[in-house]
Amino acid sequence: MNPASWFVLGILLPFLILTAAGKLRAELAALCLAAILGVAQLAGLGVLGEAGKPASVARAIAGFSQPVVITLLSLFIITRCMEQTGLTRWIARQMLRLAGNSQSRLIALFTATTALLSLVMNNLAAGALLLPAALEVSRRTRVKPSKLLIPVAYGSLLGGAATYFTTANIIVSDLLTIATPPQKPLGILDFTPTGGLIALAGIAFLALAGGRLLPDYEPSVSLLHWRPTSTELEQAYQVGERLWKVIIPETSTLAGKTLHEAAFGEKLGIAAAAIQRNKVLIFPLTAEQTLLPGDILYLIGRAERIAPLHEEGLSPEEMHEPISQLGLSFVELLLSPRSPSEGHTLKELNFRRRFGFTAIALHRKGRSYRTSVADFPLEAGDSLLVAGELSNLPLLRRMPDFVVLEPDLSDQPIQRRGALITAGVTLAAITASVLGMPVYLAMLIGALLVILTGVISMEEATRAVEWKAIFLIAGMYAVSLAMVQTGLADISGRLMVRLVTPFGPLGLAAGAYLLSALLTQVMGGQVTALVSGPVVISAAIRLGVSPQAVALAAAIACSASFLTPLAHPVNILMIGPANYRFSDFFKVGWPLTLISFIMLLVGMKLFWGL
Repeated sequence: MNPASWFVLGILLPFLILTAAGKLRAELAALCLAAILGVAQLAGLGVLGEAGKPASVARAIAGFSQPVVITLLSLFIITRCMEQTGLTRWIARQMLRLAGNSQSRLIALFTATTALLSLVMNNLAAGALLLPAALEVSRRTRVKPSKLLIPVAYGSLLGGAATYFTTANIIVSDLLTIATPPQKPLGILDFTPTGGLIALAGIAFLALAGGRLLPDYEPSVSLLHWRPTSTELEQAYQVGERLWKVIIPETSTLAGKTLHEAAFGEKLGIAAAAIQRNKVLIFPLTAEQTLLPGDILYLIGRAERIAPLHEEGLSPEEMHEPISQLGLSFVELLLSPRSPSEGHTLKELNFRRRFGFTAIALHRKGRSYRTSVADFPLEAGDSLLVAGELSNLPLLRRMPDFVVLEPDLSDQPIQRRGALITAGVTLAAITASVLGMPVYLAMLIGALLVILTGVISMEEATRAVEWKAIFLIAGMYAVSLAMVQTGLADISGRLMVRLVTPFGPLGLAAGAYLLSALLTQVMGGQVTALVSGPVVISAAIRLGVSPQAVALAAAIACSASFLTPLAHPVNILMIGPANYRFSDFFKVGWPLTLISFIMLLVGMKLFWGL
């Protein structure tokens, strides 16, 4: 080993140890390593290029311009659109109808559904999306959350093994292009045959054996403490007791008037929540909104306040179903401690005009008020139920006067236009990638289309990006480059070749899988891909084995985060709601890891000819 190799190894190991021990955030460690390598190159040590060439210093930040970063940025935006429009909720609901009350069917269903969602979206996002659905099913069926949430987590990981769109898979494919000599990257469908075989076997295992292996714990906290849906918020604030539906006839004196002219709040102390026009729900409402014949107006107020509407030629009907299921979004606000808004009314704060939300109810000292809400001077301990477009939430978040509690969106109807655009864009991007367009370009165009068509705002798109993953990948790209440049990857590859040569090409793929799977349990799949990827690719090139096959084995292993809860964020997400213990993951995970390993070898033999 040359001095540059020793230097890279010397800085890499301490950072990996600190990250694995939880002493240092992974993305911070990656950026620190990139900065150190840049300084070393500037000082004349050839870690990123030829020694003595300061121009190579720029390669320390080259990770930010890599195709993998553009692909992930685009996928985060498209995934957020799928969530916001209700497309993923619609898919989940259709799958849930098939489950009934059978525990084994529920386990199979949640594993398979999360795996399917993970084919087109981030693993953590897929798991987080089905977590509320699993808790809701637990409430209704009395199947414990501990029987359902590991299947949700492992389903997302199994699905991630079968798709190009998993972060580790994208990273390893990109690493093939910077190998020595450069190799052809993996295609968008290359992961599906082998990864699909693993996913099917894993789903079958959890469906058949999950009921016996999964624990049967009471949840650590009441499920009611989880983020409520808009329907549950309506119930908590007793909105349904004072919710009315009014059809505006042509003969009414209100037809053609604006809400300002109708003055429901000023004259009657009732709130106009929404208008339904031609099956489209209009909210939030502005004072300039005109009432047209045939409109269905939704009002909130006491019966004696509603009664005078008969004089306007209206026939109010009391509603018995939640209005949120029509598409109205509710948000709960808590008055911040020592809030400047304390003592002021919402009218004085010009709340609706400033933030685009209408106050529906106020909860104070155990009582809910739903009439003349905007006229109450706010007091410490107050909470408010407001209705409006969730896209306006950033405005509320910037106001320190209130703490914003966002609802669970699982009861919201699908936004047809946005969902159709998102589905069409996603399918078109995948099709273009299959036909030969670079994946990063296809996904970037897809992300731009959902922004330009108004499915998601630019501000929301920026918030959708998981910057932790971007910083981690961009920083560790420099490390991977240094491992190749200094020969460290080649040295490690030669050592691995000596170990696996007696076992042939299939042995190399098996070694790549076991090495990556082991590292994944302590450092996570994204970091593992960047550390083990260059090593196994170099070993494959030296042994004359298909680098693509070996790289694929290593990448799929990065999804085998089954042995510990710390191996992947989606596992950590499930611990609290299900009251899991560390050993619960290992009990289910070790046989699943073994099954995945066996299926990988079968896939390598069947689909790659090793």
